[in-house]
Amino acid sequence: MIVVDTSSLQRYLAGFLGRDTKAVADAVAREEAYLPPVVVTEALSNPFLSPDGAGRILALPVIDLLDGYWVRAGEMRAGLIRLGRKAKLGDALIAQVCLDYDAPLITHNGDFDNFVDLGLKLL
Repeated sequence: MIVVDTSSLQRYLAGFLGRDTKAVADAVAREEAYLPPVVVTEALSNPFLSPDGAGRILALPVIDLLDGYWVRAGEMRAGLIRLGRKAKLGDALIAQVCLDYDAPLITHNGDFDNFVDLGLKLL
């Protein structure tokens, strides 16, 4: 399982070339790309998303949230904020899914660096 963040998913769907979009394409081809529920919501919220893009998003498997997920995500985010680190809600929710499944994350968003010390693996 490889988790795909909204930033890289949107870049991939838009046809951008980059290290992250190649990683997404490879993960999709190997059927290893998974989306956290929040990424599905963020990606489908794009008002300029084409019907083809929406179909490609909906074709990817969505990760099931584990028991206690919301509590772990909230506590993790609070801990980072106490340390003065940036921890947007959506990023914390995505990072927690990765941590729960010990799965790497493909992202173009540098804010996820704040979660690496907690065990998040970035591709």
